[in-house]
Amino acid sequence: MGQLLIESGSLTPGIDPAAWRVPAGTALRYEVPDPVLRPLLPSYAVIEADPAIWTGPDDWLLPGWAQLWIVLTQGPVAVSMRRRSVPLGAAMVFGGTSQAMPVVSHGGVTVVVDISPMGWARLFDTSAEAARDSITPLDQLGHASWAEDLSALLHASDRAGEVKGLLDAFFLSRLPPPHRDEAAIARLAAALNGDTTADGGALADGLGLTPRAVRQLALQHFGHGPKVLMRRTRFLRALTAMLMADEAPDFAIAPPGYHDVPHFLRDAKLFLGLTPRRFLAIGMPYQRAALRARTMVLGAPLPLLDRTAATWGGDGCGAPVATSTKTVRAGTG
Repeated sequence: MGQLLIESGSLTPGIDPAAWRVPAGTALRYEVPDPVLRPLLPSYAVIEADPAIWTGPDDWLLPGWAQLWIVLTQGPVAVSMRRRSVPLGAAMVFGGTSQAMPVVSHGGVTVVVDISPMGWARLFDTSAEAARDSITPLDQLGHASWAEDLSALLHASDRAGEVKGLLDAFFLSRLPPPHRDEAAIARLAAALNGDTTADGGALADGLGLTPRAVRQLALQHFGHGPKVLMRRTRFLRALTAMLMADEAPDFAIAPPGYHDVPHFLRDAKLFLGLTPRRFLAIGMPYQRAALRARTMVLGAPLPLLDRTAATWGGDGCGAPVATSTKTVRAGTG
């Protein structure tokens, strides 16, 4: 007999979690942060898996913006990053990532707070480039007391409906003043999430900046250069559509935004380390449920695809995955 899980769902009215199709032995919640926080922290999620029931297929953390993970389980949790297993402590910050990563745990609840580039600029003094594709304890990023405070706060909660209010109050009471680059960050985020992906020169022209200035802005607050960011957004738009579709994709046809299939495969090699066919064959029912859930609650499957980014003001406004008991290493193919 499995453990009693939190109730899947959302405080957002009109949401039916049955439509998410969360697998047996897992639970999932998505919440919309306070409007003041939304441009900085695009979404909150609570994930849980019972290892007595949920044993896979393995799920992966898709590449994307930064995240804060508050781990409320006593069992070990680890992420395979660049073919190396990284154990997670109580409060860990994922810098912006450029490759999908498998996750392994042994049950329990994890609370995930998504962090936008604007949120990174506001909350951390560390360059996003220095933190990209890495996992760092929160207390090593200039907030020594936050990890302990957040862990205590969430351990004492119901880990479900109370989480949104607790996180809102925590971050609103500690919110630093706006960063001087927030207006430029908002414009770049909106440009990256446009319906078409421009080349670097066109991107700079549209922002009214030099290519050098755009690159510096991107590295400082997004973690990667403009070319990688444009490719990542285009690829994730195509991949998440495939993951959420009920029917299997036709791999002989290039997805929207791609010139041909080899063009798509090059991005897949960069961001997955696998061909799309091999990646989708893993199954990932919880990952697919998380993408559906976030789309229903927040309007997009991943924070970097949020249309609200286009409306961020200058003064401030990957889907997490359920984890199994196995780790699949990213290969090439």
